[in-house]
Amino acid sequence: MPPQLDLSDPRLLVIPPRMNLRRAASYNLLAQGQDSASSSSSQLPLSSLLWSPPPSPSLPSLVPRRKRASSNPFSRRPSRIVRFLFYLCALSSLAYLLVRLFGRNVSSLSLLEDEYNMVAQDDLPDFPTPIVIDDNRGRSKWTVSIPRNYRFPLSMETYSEMMGHCREAAIRQTSESASPSQATLKKHGFNRFIDVAEAEKTHLLPSSDILPSKRSRSGNFVGLGGDVDHLPVCQSSMTYVLESTNAGIGHALMSMWTSYGIAKELGKAFFIDDSRWAYGSYTDIFQPPPVPKCQPPLRHHILPCPAEARHLVVSNTNAHEVLPALVATIESNDKITETQRLFNLARAGYLAMFKLNTGDETYTDKRIHEILTKAQTSATSSGNAPVIGLHIRHGDRHPIEFQYKDTYIPAEVYLSKVRSLIEQHYNQTADTDNNGAHDSITMLASDDPNTYQEDQLSGLLPAQDRIQLASKDNIEDANNDPRVLHHFVEDTFGWEGGFFAPIFWHLGSEAKDNSANAPAATPYLSEYRAVSRLRPSQQTLKLRSLLGRAYMMDLAVLSGASDKVVCAVSAMGCRILGLMMGWDGIQAGTWINVDGDYGWRGLDL
Repeated sequence: MPPQLDLSDPRLLVIPPRMNLRRAASYNLLAQGQDSASSSSSQLPLSSLLWSPPPSPSLPSLVPRRKRASSNPFSRRPSRIVRFLFYLCALSSLAYLLVRLFGRNVSSLSLLEDEYNMVAQDDLPDFPTPIVIDDNRGRSKWTVSIPRNYRFPLSMETYSEMMGHCREAAIRQTSESASPSQATLKKHGFNRFIDVAEAEKTHLLPSSDILPSKRSRSGNFVGLGGDVDHLPVCQSSMTYVLESTNAGIGHALMSMWTSYGIAKELGKAFFIDDSRWAYGSYTDIFQPPPVPKCQPPLRHHILPCPAEARHLVVSNTNAHEVLPALVATIESNDKITETQRLFNLARAGYLAMFKLNTGDETYTDKRIHEILTKAQTSATSSGNAPVIGLHIRHGDRHPIEFQYKDTYIPAEVYLSKVRSLIEQHYNQTADTDNNGAHDSITMLASDDPNTYQEDQLSGLLPAQDRIQLASKDNIEDANNDPRVLHHFVEDTFGWEGGFFAPIFWHLGSEAKDNSANAPAATPYLSEYRAVSRLRPSQQTLKLRSLLGRAYMMDLAVLSGASDKVVCAVSAMGCRILGLMMGWDGIQAGTWINVDGDYGWRGLDL
């Protein structure tokens, strides 16, 4: 009888049923140095089965197993991770220090929903805008960046937007909490502005060392012809751009002359750009202005703001902000009023630049001589007959006086003033002719051709007849010849009623263009952009130039031949006549305003 198995023996090892006993036994026998018997003839001893080591479920692999990555990154090599983070922080700190020391921190001002926000940028913006720069000491300054590929002058809309951005940049760089206003721009040097040339010199902006032959020649500087590379670059300059949404030529001239006077007082070279003037070429109406003995600066150095910029561009878009700030920097004389001070600045520009083209100047000199000769012919024993000039403005310019603000000053008001001046003249001379009549010559200049045909004014002498404005009736009468076969004309218009801006912009265009009221601002189109979109033809520019020449010859003859001038100060032409007569003449009563009890005024700044 076989012996029974004692399961209580502590040396007994119970093998799980799923173990492969055969493989485990073979393994144990080989480990003990015993030869393995065949499966059919040999039997395993019970002691080897009971006291063998725990069987292995499988043979060991020849290739070591790949260890599973630990979920904790610091459990393996914490020192390597720490070193990596340390090196990363060190490199980041070094890069930051290098950028602070040698780089430039640029921020631009962008307009979004009528609010100005600072937008950080790594490089200079690709559009004209003020930018804020940190210098090597970490001090924040601002300047104006204009890409060099932009043509000069920029559009009126761009200049208008840049003015708003400049105000915001100046406000943000001041320590005072104030709303954006021109008062900040008037504080010279307080707003931490750095000029473009200085910023480039100190490497806050990229250098612009460009060969003279490769410099931008954009813009049309009047009178600056030929090669000017041999001339030095102006240290300080002002460029007036003859482009405006105001169709009147008088406003452009008054603004330009005032700018010239300011530039002369500040020692700035003065240039005129007529690239996009609505009246065509400047030299078609006037002779070239005095040319400085230096050449204009690089185009991206010419800035619209702030007022203390070394090279300024002035136009209709920024004159009302820049010119008052510049006037405030000029040393004032306590003995003169602000009005006289502004008068002197504008008159300086008039004396330097009001020179008509050669043909018109020859005509006006001859016309003035004829009128003065006629006054001598009608002279009495005590002197020549008085010459009175009338300037009557209609069109879209209405008087300042309240009772006439929606209409025009009646002709009787002008004629009543003329009669009183004639009486005053002969009372001072105490002389009359044999019949007791007072001889006089009264000239008339008006933007309304119908004015010359009024019963009360038809007998007056036109100031000039070289270029006359025609009404629609005059044009139709001239073409109304029944013996001639006329081509069909779709529409005919004249200047009856006076000068209106929509008619001026429509001049030379066809009715099918439907632009009689252009340019007009819409909710989607600003007035600046509406004017910029106009592309007048050469014929249109020629017609506009003729119109401007007619107005200028009127003023030249009135001021040159008249003893006294009567006009309405609401019209810019009347204010220009005051410049021509001189401040002493205004004080002496040679310039008389019939539009209320107002004196002379210049630009409405």
